[in-house]
Amino acid sequence: MQVILLENVQNLGVLGDSVRVRPGYARNFLIPHGKAVPATPANIAEFEERRAELERQQAEVLAAAQVRADAVEGTTIVVRHKAGEGGKLFGSVGAGEIVDALVAEGHEVTRSAIRSLGESIRELGTYPIAVHIHAGIEATVTLIVEGEGGERAEDYASEEEDSASPEEEESATPDESPESTEEG
Repeated sequence: MQVILLENVQNLGVLGDSVRVRPGYARNFLIPHGKAVPATPANIAEFEERRAELERQQAEVLAAAQVRADAVEGTTIVVRHKAGEGGKLFGSVGAGEIVDALVAEGHEVTRSAIRSLGESIRELGTYPIAVHIHAGIEATVTLIVEGEGGERAEDYASEEEDSASPEEEESATPDESPESTEEG
């Protein structure tokens, strides 16, 4: 089915493009959501008359999305989660908890906007999170996952370094001993 896009649609086209899509996609999503109209001669003529108005509306939407992206960009959020030994979480941090933290900071974000959770977050630490604001506009948020008692990943890293130091010294001593006996 041939349709004319009335706004930018990610992975499909931009305002004014005439694209061929599956009939179900057009009937069930694009047309009901006001993102496209069927490419009939009457609709093409009407679109050409309204093109300037639609482009202005699209520019306003993009400007508003960019303002939202600028407000969200660089935000640091902290999520507290129950953690065990070595900074491993009981469970994981999901998109819902990230959205709740962003909403608490005063940002309007939906769960579907959280994009960079390829793997579950199962350890304490700092993670970059991509937030999808609008087609082609994303912002990056820094997520810090702490334990319920305020433990951080750095706390466990320093414990590992402290415990690793004596082992390194012990491992160095036996290596030196055989070399000295072989030379003599």
